Amino acid sequence: MKNTRSTLSTFLIGFLIDFCVFTISHADEIALNPVHPEKYTVVKGDTLWDISGKFLQHPWQWKKLWETNHQIKNPNLIYPNDTIYFSLVNGQPQLSLSRPQEWQTDQPCVLKPSEYEKGRQSFPLDNNGKVLPCLRESELERPINLIPYERIATFLTSPKVVNEAELKNAPYVVGFQEGHLIAGAGDKVYVRGLDGDNTPQNYILYRSGETYYNADTHEVLGHEAKYVANATLQTHGDPATLMITKSSLEIRVGDQIMPDVEVENPLHFFPQPPEQPLHGHIIGVINGRALIGLYSVVVIDKGSTDGLIAGHELIIYQKGKIIIDTHREVAEKVQLPDEIAGKIMIFRPFEHLSYALVMESKHDIHRLDDVRTQ
Repeated sequence: MKNTRSTLSTFLIGFLIDFCVFTISHADEIALNPVHPEKYTVVKGDTLWDISGKFLQHPWQWKKLWETNHQIKNPNLIYPNDTIYFSLVNGQPQLSLSRPQEWQTDQPCVLKPSEYEKGRQSFPLDNNGKVLPCLRESELERPINLIPYERIATFLTSPKVVNEAELKNAPYVVGFQEGHLIAGAGDKVYVRGLDGDNTPQNYILYRSGETYYNADTHEVLGHEAKYVANATLQTHGDPATLMITKSSLEIRVGDQIMPDVEVENPLHFFPQPPEQPLHGHIIGVINGRALIGLYSVVVIDKGSTDGLIAGHELIIYQKGKIIIDTHREVAEKVQLPDEIAGKIMIFRPFEHLSYALVMESKHDIHRLDDVRTQ
């Protein structure tokens, strides 16, 4: 069968170019996963992070492992059904790669995807009038990504956290066209607080959600700004008129308004531990879910002022339980050690808190679990 590889996406091209200049300085030795497999066959849905974690204790060391082998010249071009083999050569870990054999033939007849989807009217014949076999040409899977980018894409657009002053002073919806009680896409809404003729043209409607507190000091760090709708300015005034262009929730009186500005966010993430020791806590879970697991989006009480940047990896520690030691003459309480429950990667830091993606989950993860450097 003749196959054609998909063109490497812009995401992976940028990742490769930028990552080549990044040097891991936090550890000289590669820390191997003590239960690593001898080989692993890539399946659809895998990420580079997943695969690295099967061989390494710290997936951010993946490039250091890949670059010691000569067969996998570009780990960003690994596809489903490829098999990766692990071995030790002179005491050093190495990887090798094998791919499914492709059927090679000189037969000139090639059946294009559009032809076998819509039907083909003519076929080549041999000298006896029999139909000759044709090759079916299809496109293979795209190369796997570093992380499941679709899990965080919606959290990279528009502000998602507002402070007390922004919440107090934001313009707000005061009413709807024709006396409606709620509004949606295609409706007009009336807004107070959009003063002046130089106001922006595009807006986001949001609703105050969870309030985030520092786990130690109980200081308010910010408020969740739950996305409600997009709107464009129709007429100035007090109230001003906005037209709803897209909505995910029913718009209510009191929903607040912020300008829809383009937020600069990284297109590529380079997992690495923070340079300085850091200790924080999980203080929120997006969408209010009670259970936290693999690829959940969580909020932690550390942000850019604490030195966090997109790509920083932190370890989740589950607080050790308190048990009663009854083998002493006088029973006493004993604090069991904290246990590693998983790992998170920061993907959007704010000033005093950050959004993070759970990249590994070994045990149950809960609000107020510790997150810290190794």
